[in-house]
Amino acid sequence: MTLTTTRPDYAAARKAMIDSQLRTSGVNDTFVLERMGTLPREDFVPEGSKATAYMDRAIRLADGGFLPAPLFHGAMLAEAQPTPADKVLVIDAGSGYLAALVEPLVGRLDTIAPDKAANGSKRGDYSLVLVDGAIEHVPPALAKLVAENGRIVTGMVDRGVTRLATGRKSGKALALLPLAEMGIPRLGAFDRPQSWSF
Repeated sequence: MTLTTTRPDYAAARKAMIDSQLRTSGVNDTFVLERMGTLPREDFVPEGSKATAYMDRAIRLADGGFLPAPLFHGAMLAEAQPTPADKVLVIDAGSGYLAALVEPLVGRLDTIAPDKAANGSKRGDYSLVLVDGAIEHVPPALAKLVAENGRIVTGMVDRGVTRLATGRKSGKALALLPLAEMGIPRLGAFDRPQSWSF
């Protein structure tokens, strides 16, 4: 008796992801569905996680990073509305998937690790910054990366609840407006510094 292994049908899994996760949550922008329907998520996760790449959950990566759930990326792209005129910075949580989704849609794309974005001294002129995870606050180093009148789309953590959030830079101010509550992995590099209390 021989056992045969069946290779997962990733194209069917991508279609199911679009129909059961994105569309049912109100993500219906054609460009989002086209990008997420053609880019293979399974190529951005470890071998042992390929079969679950399209489930509605984050996947832990071998280096300690993660690939957030599909709904986060779909809602983020729909909110960001990237264009060929945009110079984009992706703060990458380790998978490279978000950058691959966005790159064909924009004029220029750079990536940076979370710790460098949270603590660096580099100034940027990015019209759009996408943070691939949830942040607790916007440190000055992150705000400096966004151009005047530029926008940011990220996850945010508020009292333990994660939400999709957006903001626009005006002067030195960059405040976030929470949008939809959803499960988003936390980026520890953006945690508020611990303060002493008595």
